[in-house]
Amino acid sequence: MAGTVAERDALKIEDGHLNNSLGSPVQADVYFPRLIVPFCGHIKGGMRPGKKILVMGIVDLNPESFGISLTCGESEDPPADVAIELKAVFTERQFVRNSCVAGEWGEEQSSIPYFPFIPDQPFRILCEHPRFRIFVDGHQLFDFYHRIETLSAIDTIKINGDLQLTKLG
Repeated sequence: MAGTVAERDALKIEDGHLNNSLGSPVQADVYFPRLIVPFCGHIKGGMRPGKKILVMGIVDLNPESFGISLTCGESEDPPADVAIELKAVFTERQFVRNSCVAGEWGEEQSSIPYFPFIPDQPFRILCEHPRFRIFVDGHQLFDFYHRIETLSAIDTIKINGDLQLTKLG
């Protein structure tokens, strides 16, 4: 078979559906056992204005933190650009965000009107021009202005930390 195991097993996320390696739509529920944290998946076609990514999960009982990153590939050396890194820190009740372009981290943002995470609460990331707009449980929490100019280069989602994924779309 062509490609590495990681390439064959990589999930493609496109227009609200998970796609298998052949690109055919499948129900997210079918892949539930494969939504293991830490998770890394490919965003088919990359981001674009108006494209939505939905991440649903259940926060662990005694969480410290969890993170979601949208990156330009999976490279570790040199490190891939990070369009947005979101990190929920439970001990400080903060939801911090930042980006890393050409190896340089930008100014971290952490102000939010309230800390929204409780068990079994969905949240979604919506990419809009000229910003990411972050919603938690249907309520807008904050905007993060793009620091990566080529949205289509943002083609990877990485999720780690103290949560169980229940759906990606």
